[in-house]
Amino acid sequence: MSELLTITPEGLYSPAAGAHIDPVRPVEKAIITHGHADHARAGHGAVLATRQTLDIMAIRYGENFCGSAQAIDCGEILKVGQAEVSLHPAGHVLGSAQVLLEASGHRTVVSGDYKRQDDPTCAAFELVKCDTFVTEATFGLPVFRHPPAGQEIAKLLSSVDLFPEQTHLVGAYALGKAQRVIGELRAAGYDKVIYLHGALEKLSAYYQSEGVDLGALEPVGKRGKELKGEIVICPPGQLSDRWARRFGDPVAAMASGWMRVRARARQRGAELPLIVSDHADWDDLCRTILETEAEQIWVTHGAEEALVHWCELNGRKARPLNMIGYDDGEDADGGEVSGAN
Repeated sequence: MSELLTITPEGLYSPAAGAHIDPVRPVEKAIITHGHADHARAGHGAVLATRQTLDIMAIRYGENFCGSAQAIDCGEILKVGQAEVSLHPAGHVLGSAQVLLEASGHRTVVSGDYKRQDDPTCAAFELVKCDTFVTEATFGLPVFRHPPAGQEIAKLLSSVDLFPEQTHLVGAYALGKAQRVIGELRAAGYDKVIYLHGALEKLSAYYQSEGVDLGALEPVGKRGKELKGEIVICPPGQLSDRWARRFGDPVAAMASGWMRVRARARQRGAELPLIVSDHADWDDLCRTILETEAEQIWVTHGAEEALVHWCELNGRKARPLNMIGYDDGEDADGGEVSGAN
């Protein structure tokens, strides 16, 4: 067992801090790593998180999503109970952070969701050395090796050039993925208006208010076939919904790490799979575990057993957490605004 963490029915709990981390049920005190729905739930008594995560929770759940909220800057150290708590960028979405707990000479890091790839829309992952590392394993199988996002965006832009008479619908979740796809399009030199489904508007506007340059965005509104040749970003579920029919015969694309798996692409109705992930792939999971120099590894939501086996082969003590209540990342969480989940 970790010196600083235990597992309860509500999720990870630090007795030293007297707080849960990303609890799956309402608790008295919660430390939240980021704003996706399977990590950030409403109804807690007190919540500690980055200001951006608190803002995102307020957008999604309303201003009264918890009893009291306290913002902490990344790198700031706060005494919580008998532990020192600090947050460090996770590189997952805007405001996402790893949680470092320190007490009695022990250091434990809870990663939340994280990625090591560059992302123009959020702070880069910061490596934190520790004794115990609690890592996600959403893509914890060797088959998952994510290409550079720019390479996948180039596929999208090539398709737009090849099929100028068709609208390109890109399925991307409202928190993080939609903004990253837009940011990568801008980085590739695409400067036309990008059109948004209504469910993506509030969070995209929030990203822009935080200084993330997404360029010219407009709501789709009632428009349809007149958007031929344009790029429209929408929640993944809309790709196979009658909403998509307004565009005539659109090209359906989907941005997700799961697009590495053909069956998942077919399931989502994606003619153009884009392997753009906001999670670490197999290589980056393994690299991060080694670089933390942690002797003990806890593995949660994802392909836990495979990563545990790799840890043991590489001289690390490891255990799967098998916690209930976390979705498999970008395929299931969605991160939609309240009412569109």
